[in-house]
Amino acid sequence: MSAPAQRPATAGARPERSRRALVAGSVGNFIEWYEFGVYGYFATIIAARFFTPEGGSEVEALVKTYASFALAFFFRPVGAALFGRLGDRIGRRPVLILVIGLMTGATTLIGALPTYDTVGALAPWLLTFLRILQGLSAGGEFGGAVAVMTEFAPPGRRGLYGSWQSFTVALGLLGGAGAAALLATVLTEAQLADWGWRLPFLLTLPMGLGALWLRLRLEETPAFSRERALERHSPPTGEVVRAVALGAGRIMGWAAAGYTFLVVLPSYLQSTLDATFQQALIATVLANLGFAATIVPAGLLSDRVGRRPVMLSGALLVVVLAVPLLNLLQDPGVSNAVKGAAVFAAGAVVGLMAGPGPAMLSEMFPTTVRYTGLGLAYALSNAVFSGCAGLIITETVERTGNVDIPAYYAAATCAVSVLALAAAPARGGKRKAG
Repeated sequence: MSAPAQRPATAGARPERSRRALVAGSVGNFIEWYEFGVYGYFATIIAARFFTPEGGSEVEALVKTYASFALAFFFRPVGAALFGRLGDRIGRRPVLILVIGLMTGATTLIGALPTYDTVGALAPWLLTFLRILQGLSAGGEFGGAVAVMTEFAPPGRRGLYGSWQSFTVALGLLGGAGAAALLATVLTEAQLADWGWRLPFLLTLPMGLGALWLRLRLEETPAFSRERALERHSPPTGEVVRAVALGAGRIMGWAAAGYTFLVVLPSYLQSTLDATFQQALIATVLANLGFAATIVPAGLLSDRVGRRPVMLSGALLVVVLAVPLLNLLQDPGVSNAVKGAAVFAAGAVVGLMAGPGPAMLSEMFPTTVRYTGLGLAYALSNAVFSGCAGLIITETVERTGNVDIPAYYAAATCAVSVLALAAAPARGGKRKAG
């Protein structure tokens, strides 16, 4: 389903309103992915502090940590449906204010949680509860943020504006990696494991308050205000469901490859290839730099040539390059410079999918169901293929001994996205309206 032709969503919008919407929409994504990045980067420490009772193995604890990670993702579709429905009924602005408050509170509390040594088996349950709250809020964040960015975007610039959602994902992951790397440098391993890991989570509080202030100043989007005045009916439910399924398939590779290369990589390098914590973080920073470098150019290019060609290029490159790139990391005879280039390239090809992705999803749904539809498509894909990435990869490598599993996982999911993108109508990209 594609949005029907209508007047540009930003008709009458002043440039400063568009820029304000871009910042207000982006800041929540930064905080969300900063936290998810921090959780992934500190997965081995969190496993030891919350999921390793006396006598438990490190691998078992890491699997449980990723299970908690996955659980938060499975609550994203619930949040997307709940907050998306509200956002399509009462407006984008009030719901985005609500979800940033929920995300900030839950993330800050993780930094203050007692560990297993203090409260025993209650510790992992408390952590899991806060992860669920994060999943709900994250599910409501994406749809609203992308709706705001694209509905305020100037005509012919939806790809560029939507790409900032993905770009702030990269910035958030880089921010989390930077915080983790800084702490690993200035603190001893004992200090980091004892209390240092808490600091990045507690830092979310001032960031969240700043984001809340920005969103309180945000205006409602012209597209939503116009649709509410016209009282247009929503499309049939079956049509929306089909569009959600197609959208999830289109971004499956983005979700899986992104989390494999950008978040799961540190724990994989440590647990499978015996890399140090610092080495793993450096690799992750390089991957995220590659990711960030291509996102905005890819979004801008999609405004000129269409969403589908750019996203197809990224998905096909992952299919072809995933195994060779991972083999370079596994080869002890390969120089660190070449390995650095490999992880940078891995991030860059994911950016080709992530740049046009938000605008592509936005254009699949009319204004009356846009918040819900694009949020559900994104949340469902991420719940299955991002949230489970760490769990699937860690468990499968452990059971099979095959160290190429991460590459196979990324390539297989991108192959499905290639089929979904190739079979889809060519609508989207150089759109005139809507």
